[in-house]
Amino acid sequence: MRCSNVVVLVILSCIFFASSTHQLRSYETQILHQLRKHLEYPMPLANWENYNGDLCNLSSPPQMSIKCENNSVIELRIMGDNSVKGSEFNGFAIPNQTLSRSFSIDSLVTTLTRLTSLRVLSLVSLGIWGPLPDKIHRLDSLEALDMSSNFIFGLIPSKMSRMVKLQTFRLDGNFFNDTIPEWLDSLTNLTVLSLKNNRLTGQIPSTVSRIKTLTEVVLSHNLLSGKLPDLSGLSNLQLLDMRENHLDSQLPPLPKGLTNIFLSNNLFSGSIPEQLGELNELQRLDLSNNHLGGMPPTELFSLPNISYLNLSSNMLSGSLLQHLKCGDALSLVDLSDNRLIGALPTCLDIDSDKRVVKIRGNCFSFDIRNQHPESYCKNTDKDKGLSSGKKIAIFATVIGVIVIIVVLLLVAGLLLFCKRHHTERTVVQHVTRKTMQGDSPLGISAELLANARIISQAAKLGTQSAPAYRVFSIEELGEATDNFDPLAFLGESSMGKVYKGRLENGTYVAIRSLALCRKYSIQNLKQRLDLLSKLRHPHLVGLLGHCIDGRKQEDSSVHRLLLVYEFVPNGNFHAHLSDTSPEKALKWSDRLGVLIGVAKAVHFLHTGVIPPCYHNRLKTNNVLLDEHRIAKLSDYGMSIITDETEKAEAKGDGSRSWHSTKSENDVYNFGFILLESLVGPIASGRGEAFLLNEMTSFGSQDGRRKIVDPIVLSTSSQESLSIVVSLTNKCILPKSSSRPSFEDVLWNLQYAAQVQATADSDQKSDTTSQSELQLR
Repeated sequence: MRCSNVVVLVILSCIFFASSTHQLRSYETQILHQLRKHLEYPMPLANWENYNGDLCNLSSPPQMSIKCENNSVIELRIMGDNSVKGSEFNGFAIPNQTLSRSFSIDSLVTTLTRLTSLRVLSLVSLGIWGPLPDKIHRLDSLEALDMSSNFIFGLIPSKMSRMVKLQTFRLDGNFFNDTIPEWLDSLTNLTVLSLKNNRLTGQIPSTVSRIKTLTEVVLSHNLLSGKLPDLSGLSNLQLLDMRENHLDSQLPPLPKGLTNIFLSNNLFSGSIPEQLGELNELQRLDLSNNHLGGMPPTELFSLPNISYLNLSSNMLSGSLLQHLKCGDALSLVDLSDNRLIGALPTCLDIDSDKRVVKIRGNCFSFDIRNQHPESYCKNTDKDKGLSSGKKIAIFATVIGVIVIIVVLLLVAGLLLFCKRHHTERTVVQHVTRKTMQGDSPLGISAELLANARIISQAAKLGTQSAPAYRVFSIEELGEATDNFDPLAFLGESSMGKVYKGRLENGTYVAIRSLALCRKYSIQNLKQRLDLLSKLRHPHLVGLLGHCIDGRKQEDSSVHRLLLVYEFVPNGNFHAHLSDTSPEKALKWSDRLGVLIGVAKAVHFLHTGVIPPCYHNRLKTNNVLLDEHRIAKLSDYGMSIITDETEKAEAKGDGSRSWHSTKSENDVYNFGFILLESLVGPIASGRGEAFLLNEMTSFGSQDGRRKIVDPIVLSTSSQESLSIVVSLTNKCILPKSSSRPSFEDVLWNLQYAAQVQATADSDQKSDTTSQSELQLR
């Protein structure tokens, strides 16, 4: 009896242990529900709505699956119905196709990175849009990634090279529009690389040929050009799909293990390599719609496993061997629209029931209705019938036309140059012209100055409805401010006076008046303004234009610059932290939202433009809030315009001016914005030394209660608050190299916000439950 009891206990223990190993932790359950919210409640996740049990054990539709192991999610697959319709996408939300305008792919990926054990992630046809964030590399356990059929654009993040466990990498059917990364060979375990149906450009990097584990390479339906690398060393490769590109090299040797080769609709030239006749595993070969010439290798037709052979729409010529042998598996041969002549081999009998043979558009000696005359196919070179004298005459004519065109272009260029030189002193134009390295007034290389541009496609989110940057006249701005009437005066700082104005179309603007030193020439200033005008982001106060008030100086120097910004109506962040306006005071979650917005803006200034923009005057007075309490950073990029740059250059320190690599200064200043967000009105007017001294109080719970703003204490969770306190300490470390990057700053703030959102949700749920109990 005692023995049987022991057996029962053992069995029950085993059952309990087995079930507990798949019991999902509540933390990861919350993350999954947060993902559902980010994805705007897709239909495949509808049964999560009122389910409070273990999501790992929930029966799901075919479009969704979750697998768990050791209390963690290891596999997440969701298939939506928001597939890409059409080929046009401008980087913004599309009703009924993408997720909404408020969707943030950055927040989605941040949440995903909390699933630290995730090995398989598949998010297909969910309407996800935006540039893929760098932080996706934090999914370092991932073995399979599939985000196909969405609206993701921009470049493939370079930090993904760290995802060394990745075996399957699919981003099909998106709008990636950069080049294929050179770093793919860092993914040493990669077996499937599929990036088809995007807008990828440039050449296929040779590094692909070093990934020995590859079994599938699918890069079809892109804009790739140039040479197809030698992939013959990829002994495991079975599928090669490069259809619908602009590849224009000769065909290189290919791996002998290939079973499927699709290279149609490219610009391949030369002859079909004899080596293809040695691919005994080959089942399907499509080389149609290229510029291949010569005779096809006879061995292709008799390969033991070949079933599909499409060589149509090329320039193949000559006569096929009469004793040509065809493999038993060969079921379709398409030789149409080439230059082949003579009789058709017996094994390619078009009336055979054994296989389908297409031969129209050649010059075969039968089926005259669908064949060209033999003379058409023999004249494969259109110049072949021309005499050498005629060739020389044509060549000379072409050269003459080119010379005339060049001369005309030079004359037109000279006239344009003269006209520009004549009007440059009197007309202010919004242009950037190339300068030589030594003549650059900013100390920037000519290449960077000429190509300064926004890299981050995320910046487009803030300019969808923004008016185009333009040059204003002094008369327009005078009329907008009633000649800079004192009633229009908003304030003054070290950056000059600010006025509120109203343009002729009714738009309210903020106009900053900057007094400049005489050494600024119009051309110098125009180049600086061109760079400043490119800084567009949803969390930057929009720069709408400028007015250069030169007052017709004899030396073309500038005395005053007027910058026209969008008007942000809801005051600055400092005012919303002040006890003088308790009704405006922000609770903790709102403060986190503001901090995240500012961090996104600064991260963009550091990494989203070339050259990067540092020294951005970060303080709470320069963080403005719009009518929806969306944070917008002002006074950014002013080091491009002000004398800081000139002074640095005068000291021979041009390399350490506004475009230097001192991002740590912005991190340090942002640390004080964090600190003021924590301590609130106590910090008002006390200065940096006071704030640094207050940091010592954060080491204990009692110290925090004494120094932290009561509104923060009453509206924050302990964990969320601790994350920001720790981050603040790191940002204001004395050693600049020890401070975090803005990517890390942003990551931690978003983490703190999600922790707070979870806590708020739990508290709301508890309050609702208590209310229901009281009603009962």
